[in-house]
Amino acid sequence: MSCARRATLRKSLVTRFQSWDQPGVGRMTVSRMDVSCVDLFCGAGGLTHGFVQEGLRVNAGIDLDHACRYPYSANNDATFIQRDISGMEASDVAKLFTPGTIWVLAGCAPCQPFSTYSQRYDTKADHKWGLLYEFARIAAGVMPDIVTMENVPAIRRHEVFDDFAKTLLELGYEVWHDVVDCAAYGVPQSRKRMVLLASLHGPIELIEPLRDEKGYKTVRQAIGRLRPIGAGESDPRDKLHVASKLSEKNLARIRASKPGGTWRDWPRHLVAKCHRLDTGRTYPSVYGRMEWDKPAPTITTQCYGFGNGRFGHPEQDRAISLREAAILQGFPRSYKFVPPGEEVCFKTVGRLIGNAVPVDLGRAIAKSIIRHIDQCGVEPKTSIARGRHSTRDRREAIRVGGAM
Repeated sequence: MSCARRATLRKSLVTRFQSWDQPGVGRMTVSRMDVSCVDLFCGAGGLTHGFVQEGLRVNAGIDLDHACRYPYSANNDATFIQRDISGMEASDVAKLFTPGTIWVLAGCAPCQPFSTYSQRYDTKADHKWGLLYEFARIAAGVMPDIVTMENVPAIRRHEVFDDFAKTLLELGYEVWHDVVDCAAYGVPQSRKRMVLLASLHGPIELIEPLRDEKGYKTVRQAIGRLRPIGAGESDPRDKLHVASKLSEKNLARIRASKPGGTWRDWPRHLVAKCHRLDTGRTYPSVYGRMEWDKPAPTITTQCYGFGNGRFGHPEQDRAISLREAAILQGFPRSYKFVPPGEEVCFKTVGRLIGNAVPVDLGRAIAKSIIRHIDQCGVEPKTSIARGRHSTRDRREAIRVGGAM
């Protein structure tokens, strides 16, 4: 088929619709009807939402955590499937794609085993280590056109990642991966992540950074207009804009804290005993306030706690609210995390937010996939051309990074 014919066909497979990042703010998006995606380890939907904002159709998200069901389904036009992928066959996942489209398989295996914090523990027995092998098994059985993965930078130091990349290469994929700064792609926080892209149709890589350091989105730009609240208070119009309570001592501590400072700025009587010891002096990145005119620090699952990092509000005497944390992860202010009538659980919602792929990083990955599809003239394959080997036949070869 000629390039002109391909372009004509592709134009016939896209539609335009109006989407909103914020209530009342419209943005025209191109919906790619020639692409369908499945999101493994989908969480609350950060990656999926970024894909949707860029016009990539996500058919389904899979996650074992039941708490992901409501936010994923309520905010994305995609099916949520509560399953452990280690108990799924590749054929189960293949059925979720739209026939006659370009298939994109995405996933962010739980990153806790690979995080810097976890390296002090023996995590070799952790079931989550094996999930990346399960991701490879599914990819090998489905043979999607494009595979993408996001995780913590430290994963590249582990054998499981080398095996994953080697498996893709031996299956015929062109593989690219690198550590990127999410702030360079519009995320209002300092967050380094490893991104992998792989394609059966030629070289693929992440788009160039969209911002330089001077243009990074700041805390002020992201959350500066939210309604002021106190510690332990919530916004009556938005139950997710709620801040955790502070003890009298922690209230005194945050009042003594400077934006961008540490507990070292406090009077001695406020400093925790553990920080007075020589072993505690090397941990300054707790009990700090954010700075208005810089990106936020990395948002974690415990970002709602003042003592868990630099999660103090820049000027209000409290930790950031759950809504502010979600916005700093790129979620729209209207994104729903808790069903109507249910109480907000800080631990649960904090986990969903902190573990999410930042939405703007998801958008950058989607832009990269779209650019690759257009530049390489990628066309859908027939089902006959996909997954010639059974999932079971591939399983052992993948576990050792071997070829079929």
